[in-house]
Amino acid sequence: MLLILTLAAAAVPAASLSPGTQGAERGPNVLVLLADDLGWMDVGFNNPDTFYDTPSLDRLAAQGVRLTDAYAACPVCSPTRVSLMTGRHPARLNTTDYFGAPQPDGILQAAAKQKKPGRFQKLPMLPAPYVNHLPHEEVTLAEVLGGSGYATFFAGKWHLGGDGFDPTTQGFDVNIAGNRRGGPYGPGKYFHPFGMPNLTSKEGDHLPARLADEAISFIEEHAGEPWLCYLSFYSVHTPLVGRPDLVERYKQKRERLGLEARWGKEGERRLRMVQEHAVYAAMVAAMDEAAGRVLDALDRLDLDEDTIVVFFSDNGGLSTSEGHPTSNLPLRAGKGWLYEGGIREPCVLRWPGKLAPGSVSDLPVQSVDLLPTLAAATGVPLPEGVTMDGVNLLPALRDGEALPPRDLFWHYPHWGNQGGTPGGALRSGPWKWVERFGPDGIQGELYHLVEDPGEATDRSSTEPERAAAMGARLARWRAEVDARMPRPNPLLVSNPEGADRAKPGEGGR
Repeated sequence: MLLILTLAAAAVPAASLSPGTQGAERGPNVLVLLADDLGWMDVGFNNPDTFYDTPSLDRLAAQGVRLTDAYAACPVCSPTRVSLMTGRHPARLNTTDYFGAPQPDGILQAAAKQKKPGRFQKLPMLPAPYVNHLPHEEVTLAEVLGGSGYATFFAGKWHLGGDGFDPTTQGFDVNIAGNRRGGPYGPGKYFHPFGMPNLTSKEGDHLPARLADEAISFIEEHAGEPWLCYLSFYSVHTPLVGRPDLVERYKQKRERLGLEARWGKEGERRLRMVQEHAVYAAMVAAMDEAAGRVLDALDRLDLDEDTIVVFFSDNGGLSTSEGHPTSNLPLRAGKGWLYEGGIREPCVLRWPGKLAPGSVSDLPVQSVDLLPTLAAATGVPLPEGVTMDGVNLLPALRDGEALPPRDLFWHYPHWGNQGGTPGGALRSGPWKWVERFGPDGIQGELYHLVEDPGEATDRSSTEPERAAAMGARLARWRAEVDARMPRPNPLLVSNPEGADRAKPGEGGR
């Protein structure tokens, strides 16, 4: 096993933004492949026993660096996507919930109109207010690279704002299918007609394949200049629908392997314990196939050696709600939770000639690190005066340097649809501190991730000094970034049967 390294704790002020690179040496192209709701255990390169098939992504991992301890900045999508775009933590920007989730004022107004107590009156805490779009003043990856001569392209799930806040307002030259929605909720869902901006289709078209078509067309058109292609799959987000041929393939595979559903519990939620969902498997396979076609296009165009490829997911696999399509075991819980199943992500970086193929790193990294790392790789300065929460990973991944230690932080002051409660977390070396926010204060749990990756044994009682120190460090960080907190619910309705304690996650869609 590789030695666990940690990175620098201090936020890093950046240099000035370059006006352009005309006449300068061309930097490498950048291809970002972002999955939606794909769990750490859903890919073959992390889990050889997975029920799903990911040959294209496995091939990518064999050609690059597989980061085993890569994390999303949040257990739900929009906040993590903000962090990938900006290099800044969602708590710093107050973009801490999925965009479209109920705001506390809206909850109070809706409750006032109800004739009898509803689910929001049962919540012990009101969620914190949040910003429901990526603010224009934030400098994105597309603006950083586009300002230095890169052609910039976005396709797929955006979910960072609607009218006036789409990808073309945030530095992308092209937007295909990106809108305010968190899933493919058009007329045909994952099939024609899509009902998405700038995405044409015909009978029989499947969304992952069409997004790959558009990405390939962009790469072909801009092969002679540096480019950023940000392919953000809607897959494998709900609704759970798959190509019929692939669904049938995995029904047969499930029968051949003799797999049956088994269920456990996480809190009050049912937890899927076996990967055997044929429709979900079909969705994973279609995404992998689409990603493979884009990677093959790089080879065909002789661009593979000149292109940095990043693969990542925006949060953990969906295991406790909305169809419970996957299992993240041995990682605990899933999307919407601050346990490892909700925030640890499959991640690969490929850069031929710079990063050793087939290598593995257990360096703890987070989605905030994408922008500073890609800026360093392309030689493009970061914007002046912007505090970066992420760091450049290349000294560790390319040069083998031991980077100074840092802590990783999470802040999710909301009720997750999937069962998670308002809380926060801190990882420091192999240790992880997980907090739950409640009307009576903050409760915490302490885990040693190397010895206990499934977070089964809370060691706060046997390591009280460490627990107290990590809790204090997390509280200081919240103060440093001015993180918003939930507050007690003034509408709380109590009854002898415990109706004052809603099931976690009842606070939104």
